[in-house]
Amino acid sequence: MLLACAAVVLVTAWYAGSRVPASAPAPAPGSVRLGPEPGEEVAAYLHRLPVELPAPGVEALALVQFAAELPAAAAVPAVAGTVPVTAVLRVPLPRVQTALRFEPLEQGAPVRAALDAARQRARETAAADAQRQTGRAAQVAAAEATALADPAAPCVLAVVVRAQRAGLDAVAARPGVRAVQAAPAGVTARELALAPLLPEQVERADPPPDDGPVPS
Repeated sequence: MLLACAAVVLVTAWYAGSRVPASAPAPAPGSVRLGPEPGEEVAAYLHRLPVELPAPGVEALALVQFAAELPAAAAVPAVAGTVPVTAVLRVPLPRVQTALRFEPLEQGAPVRAALDAARQRARETAAADAQRQTGRAAQVAAAEATALADPAAPCVLAVVVRAQRAGLDAVAARPGVRAVQAAPAGVTARELALAPLLPEQVERADPPPDDGPVPS
């Protein structure tokens, strides 16, 4: 009798467990790359982007990449009609490698105010880097912090936006927009690894030169 009862309990527990769907593992951060692959030919990268756009009526995240770094005031109309999610900030210095700084944008705030707040956070991070690092790296970070203190600084290299196909097509056709690459539908900002084209990357997505003088 005891063995029979134990068998019934085990079978019931197995059946109940088999009825509970296994939860899917959370996607890994940075598992979806937006931007060219290292060393990829720029022409080939730009050529493949249109087929990656979502179907009409489908919303997706996309990396809007500018031909040159823009002030916040100029970046706002470039992404009009979309929901900006993340800003990619970079201080352009001739023949000096500077950091890509990724700043989430406050949702619900005016886009200009959100970009300005992102610039200020990037300035604080650059200033902290200048204090923490030494040598050329510290000099570069200090130059970045100085440039980012200016609200009119041309520092917005790219913006991750959320939009449907029509909105992304409109953005891609605007002056100053170099490329728009969409992530697959359903991908979240957490899953993105961002590597936008740099203005000086004309033929291949190779590291830019780093042999120029750092502004004092």
